[in-house]
Amino acid sequence: MRAVRNHQLCGKEASVTIENSRCDDKLLSIFREGVKYGAGIGPGVYDIHSPRIPPNEEIADRINKMLAVLEKNILWVNPNYGLKTCKYTEVKPTLTNMVVATKITRNELAK
Repeated sequence: MRAVRNHQLCGKEASVTIENSRCDDKLLSIFREGVKYGAGIGPGVYDIHSPRIPPNEEIADRINKMLAVLEKNILWVNPNYGLKTCKYTEVKPTLTNMVVATKITRNELAK
């Protein structure tokens, strides 16, 4: 995050994915402090290292917390990291919940 704080990435054609789901949104605080970043940012809406399957309401809540800091046109909803270490039995229901949570949030934003 030092690069964004120093504005080295700002204005460039780069998208950023942040492993954020286990740090209670602390990494997003720099955007609250006024750093503007025009490309996509994917903070990660759930911890893929946990076998726990988060319910769609929990994921929707995390998305809404991120939207309090990030503009909706740059927020990417994604897991916090790659899924290669996860079992399919964990990945499918969690990704399904992530998609449902995204649709719920989009419907709320459209109101």
